[in-house]
Amino acid sequence: MATPLAPTALPDWAWERADVRQALRARDVGAVFRYVQQYSGASQARIAAAVGMTQARVNEIINRRREVSRLDVYERIADGLNMPDDARHLLGLAASREKRVGGPAFDLAAFPEVVRVYSAQGSARDEIQQQARAANELDILAVRGLGLIGLKDSMLRSHLRSQDNGLRVRVLLLDPESSALIQRAAEIGESVESLASGVRLAEARLRELAGICDIQVYRYAMLPTWRLIRTDSTMFVGAFDAGWEGHESATYKVMETPHGPLFRGFRRMFEAITQSAERTV
Repeated sequence: MATPLAPTALPDWAWERADVRQALRARDVGAVFRYVQQYSGASQARIAAAVGMTQARVNEIINRRREVSRLDVYERIADGLNMPDDARHLLGLAASREKRVGGPAFDLAAFPEVVRVYSAQGSARDEIQQQARAANELDILAVRGLGLIGLKDSMLRSHLRSQDNGLRVRVLLLDPESSALIQRAAEIGESVESLASGVRLAEARLRELAGICDIQVYRYAMLPTWRLIRTDSTMFVGAFDAGWEGHESATYKVMETPHGPLFRGFRRMFEAITQSAERTV
């Protein structure tokens, strides 16, 4: 492991470029490293020293042979590249330690709930499937859920166990008749008819699972913000935003801990949405 040196600094204007900001938003560290080379002239060896990696590892990341997924590594990269706070926020990180208030309470060790960060849901697919196979409870908060559980070849459908084994499934889908669906369709550039039809198709396909597992399907009418998959005491959390689908978001693996607020907060939100939603299956 290389010994970290002083941070490699990019000029302020470089962090404000659209291409750099898009790479940060996508958690594409390989692209970020390439822009650091382009806009600062730093070599792979210099980047490696700044972020506490070997040059070989930096080369693998740049050439897309390896992904970054651990939150502590994102933090080390942000510190080593001297990222300004707005760049750190695009990467999904808090403000720099020097500007935080409260000292050690803001160290990553104080937040053991977030154990991994995936660049997108697809990167977490194998782990989500493995968790679902062994789960007693499966909760899903989505927009239409076709890619998650609605279709025959979706990520989770073939991994559901029989209700004889005690599996309970709850799925929250966006109400196809709500104003929130109209707004969401506009955000992702899809017609209202297409998005609403997708939700109704998902409901119909989920109804087919009633004889396989204990399944409940609900329609909610609020603008979607969080995309959740909970398997017992583990959650995989992404975000909906204008311009991207939930599966394109970075995905955080959140574990239940005795005093952690994130898992409890997301679960409480799920229960609150369920209580105000209309059950259709």
